[in-house]
This record gives sequence, structure tokens and C-alpha cells, in this order.
Amino acid sequence: MKTQMGEYLVGAYLKVIEQCDFVDYNVRPPGGGMEGLNELDVVGFHFGEKTAYLCEVTTHIRGLQYGNNKETVQRITRKHRLQRRYARKNLQAFSNHRFMLWSPVVPVGYITEALEKLPDLEFVFNKQYAQCVDKLRQRAKAMTNDIGNPFFRSLQILEHLRVK
Repeated sequence: MKTQMGEYLVGAYLKVIEQCDFVDYNVRPPGGGMEGLNELDVVGFHFGEKTAYLCEVTTHIRGLQYGNNKETVQRITRKHRLQRRYARKNLQAFSNHRFMLWSPVVPVGYITEALEKLPDLEFVFNKQYAQCVDKLRQRAKAMTNDIGNPFFRSLQILEHLRVK
């Protein structure tokens, strides 16, 4: 599956801000079968801290929505179960698992209230999402080396433009 720009944004954040040693995209559980049809959008590994980041990314700029509110909550809940199962089965070497859901626009109300009940799922929504992008912009302004991430490289180009 092709990596989406929102996934590259999250990967850049994990690499540059969280200092992950390795970031992968569209990770499928090993073994194939029906479970192998599922995927984790972005997975990052910080080896020194033994932390694995498992990220679901939904870059719906008009608002997080899959059909209706109830369907949206059910789908995110299913994806969070996949994150937890994947970590339990495949990431025992990492003592810390951070499960994250990234989305730039999430309507506050039914969806956010329902998702807050999910165990150990961190939310990067709305203002917090914008703050993470701002952190990346600041780092892009300070860095010139290419880290191999197209989103971050685009930020670097924009932050280093010379208008005169």
C-alpha cells in the first residue's frame, strides 16, 4: 500500500522529535491470513528507551469520519485492538508501547468522548496535532540534512526559502 502524506508527517515526528531509530509504514502482521490483511499505518522504534510507537493515522481534513459517528468509533476501536494485539505478539522486546491516533481535525463531542474510553490510546488531534506540526517546522528551520522523509523535506524547503 502506498504511504500517505499524513503517515509521512507522523513518521517525521517520530524520527525528528521522538528520536526514533527506525520508522516503518503500512506494517502488516506476520503470518498472512485474514490477520495479515490489517495494517499499522506507522510504527516507530526507539531502541535506547525500548519504546515502540504504534500509530493509526487518519488525515481527513474535513473531520475524522467513517460513515457516521458510531461507525467511526467502532473502526478506531477495532484498529486500536489491532495495535495492542500486534504489540503483544511481536514487540515483547520493547518494554514501552505507545499507542497513538493522529488526526488533524476531530469534531469534539460524541467521537472524542467515546474514544477517550479506550485504554492507553494517546490522541494527537486538533490543537495538539497543530503543535506537533509546529515542532516539526521549528526543527526543519534548524536542520538542512535530508532524513529521507518527504514531508519533513518539504518543510525544510519551505522554512529555508529566501524571499530576497
